[in-house]
Amino acid sequence: MIEPDLSQLSMLDLFRVEAETQALVLTSGLLALERDPTLANELESCMRAAHSLKGAARIVGLSVGVRVAHAMEDCFVAAQQGQLTLRRAHIDLLLGTTDLLARIAHTAEAELGLWDHEKQPEVDLQLAALAGLLAGEARAGTAAVDDGLAVPAPMPDDAAAGHEQAGPLRGRRASDRVLRVSAENLNRLLSLAGESLVESRWVKPFAESLLRLKRLQHDLAQTLEIMSEARGQRETDDPVHAALAQAQRRVVDNEQLLGLRLAELEMFDRRSIDLAHRLYEEALACRMRPFADGVEGLPRMVRDLARSLGRQVKLDIVGGATRVDRDILAKLDAPLGHLLRNAVDHGIESADVREAAGKSPEGLVRLEARHSAGALHIIVSDDGSGVDLERLRDTVVARHLTTHEAARALSEAELLEFLFLPGFTMKGTVTEVSGRGVGLDAVQDMVRQVRGTVRVTSQPGKGTRFQLQLPVTVSVVRTLLVEIAGEPYAFPLAYIVRTLKLPKDKIERLEGRQHFEFEGRHVGLVTGRQVLAVDAPAVAADELPVIVVGDQHHAYGLVVDRFLGERELVVQPLDAQLGKIKDIAAGALMEDGSPVLIVDTEDLIRSMDKLSSAGRLATAWQDAATGRDKKRKRVLVVDDSLTVRELERKLLGNRGYEVEVAVDGMDGWNAVRTGHFDLIVTDIDMPRMDGIELVGLITRDQHLKSVPVMIVSYKDRDEDRLRGLEAGAAYYLTKGSFHDETLLQAVVDLIGEPEA
Repeated sequence: MIEPDLSQLSMLDLFRVEAETQALVLTSGLLALERDPTLANELESCMRAAHSLKGAARIVGLSVGVRVAHAMEDCFVAAQQGQLTLRRAHIDLLLGTTDLLARIAHTAEAELGLWDHEKQPEVDLQLAALAGLLAGEARAGTAAVDDGLAVPAPMPDDAAAGHEQAGPLRGRRASDRVLRVSAENLNRLLSLAGESLVESRWVKPFAESLLRLKRLQHDLAQTLEIMSEARGQRETDDPVHAALAQAQRRVVDNEQLLGLRLAELEMFDRRSIDLAHRLYEEALACRMRPFADGVEGLPRMVRDLARSLGRQVKLDIVGGATRVDRDILAKLDAPLGHLLRNAVDHGIESADVREAAGKSPEGLVRLEARHSAGALHIIVSDDGSGVDLERLRDTVVARHLTTHEAARALSEAELLEFLFLPGFTMKGTVTEVSGRGVGLDAVQDMVRQVRGTVRVTSQPGKGTRFQLQLPVTVSVVRTLLVEIAGEPYAFPLAYIVRTLKLPKDKIERLEGRQHFEFEGRHVGLVTGRQVLAVDAPAVAADELPVIVVGDQHHAYGLVVDRFLGERELVVQPLDAQLGKIKDIAAGALMEDGSPVLIVDTEDLIRSMDKLSSAGRLATAWQDAATGRDKKRKRVLVVDDSLTVRELERKLLGNRGYEVEVAVDGMDGWNAVRTGHFDLIVTDIDMPRMDGIELVGLITRDQHLKSVPVMIVSYKDRDEDRLRGLEAGAAYYLTKGSFHDETLLQAVVDLIGEPEA
């Protein structure tokens, strides 16, 4: 951790930081002492916290804080000396005193005098209760005591506000050192670290091109050696022989030097990538906080709620050290509160009922956080009565959410999904705790916001379990990369139901629209080109790559051009000046540095709904015989320059050709082997595989050698042209041809007009 920068804080601000930290220590210790009053280490911890608060209050001249903290300290000292045994009523009183200290600390400076005037009776009442506790009266101040079971008085609004504030040292040990850093600065740091990770991967393709150069030099050296040997057999004193020998030595020296520098470059590449990875991991760790930091107030909340309902409940928190993205942790506060209140109010039975059922009189609620399969799993479970499925089924029918016959056919999982509907509740009356049907709806809403899922299971008489599966961080998203109209798009995996290759004989027409059967229901087909407003007709093919998005009640099959694989992307927010871009959530950079848009899947589903309701869905697949007259010719553009790729794509696309792009020779070779093209347009100098190698592979392939290849390069020397044409290219143009009709005319000469 980093030393805190507290130079800008006033003495009163420092006292507030101290009060918040010590209040957490007191609350945690008192809850532990409620279960076992003999814990010497907890008594010592609470006594020291009260003593520290007293000293801090004295330094800032807050006499009311000194008096209250001193009274608490006396109670803990008496308990340490065996003069006082802390019972539940005493714990209630001491927790209320902790709340009072928090309220005093968070009072505005201009209103501190109120504690010596208008609010003094409240302080005097609390001090009298503490004095009575020491005198053995066991009173609980303003709290009511009934057979040893105390119900704490409601916390005033200003106290609650003080508790909700998150200070810089909240949940930290006294030895931890913390620095306040804005979320915006952290986001920029993570973005720069992600960019450095992308940039570090550029060295490897360059090293591979040098390796090819080394192989070419080796071939040249062997050729010179053969020529020298052949020449030497005839005339050993020929000047040409001497020149060949000298050239051979220089080539060998260059090959050795290049090999040495290549080894150094490969070492630098490994170190650069390792350093970039470590930098990114550290930057990402800055956004992560322990799960315990976000749940510090929950044990107190569960304890007070259980006491108010007359139940005995223990909250067991597992995985407090699990690292969670700070944004997700902030969003978890309200949902976890709803789930825990739901468990205490709906799940845990009274002590008498539990004992009659053979259970412990004390109910157990477990809150667990762990990482699994690249995701964060939050589990809230209880050992209560579980969900009464028959009662739930009757409630669903009574609220006219489905018919009696349909309700009987629902599976357990389908039936439990009704619990998440807005306004749905199984309680007949509204209380301060529950009955309005907003809790689980809020849980599901938060989970959807961060692209997660929530599932509920229940066993009658044994309890209920809610499992939230969330991304580890919102800064990095796992996606499926696809191509639509020659452009890459990233779909978050959390929103994808299934990916499949749909055979054409599985496509059916229903009410004039194309559908296919998926898990026993009809799912409509929509083309990604139409949704994203790309002016291109449907492509005839034997199989269509389809992404099924939505949920079990409402899903679409989105037709894409091809799957590009799974990617983990660093999310780059789009410029706020652009506003909300339809169907797009954010951007990212791929490994080669090229940009990709991350799809807003929920927005995309709404767009598909609009197209469907308006009856404007395009045909996702058309028979080749019916579409032959309008079949467009396809061109593959292969170039490592984004600018050149886009320029060629737009020139040819505007002319009417269907254009796909590849970022280098290897990517182009993979595209040629997996798709049908009428023409390939390629550059020469590219990483991983240059254009000459690509042309050679195409001309030597029995299935591809009939496809014409056009080379478009900045090299305009005659030897470069000759080299490209000898490799098998049908045309050789310079990139200056972009400024006239030469490129388009050459394409027409090779394959004709865009439409066959």
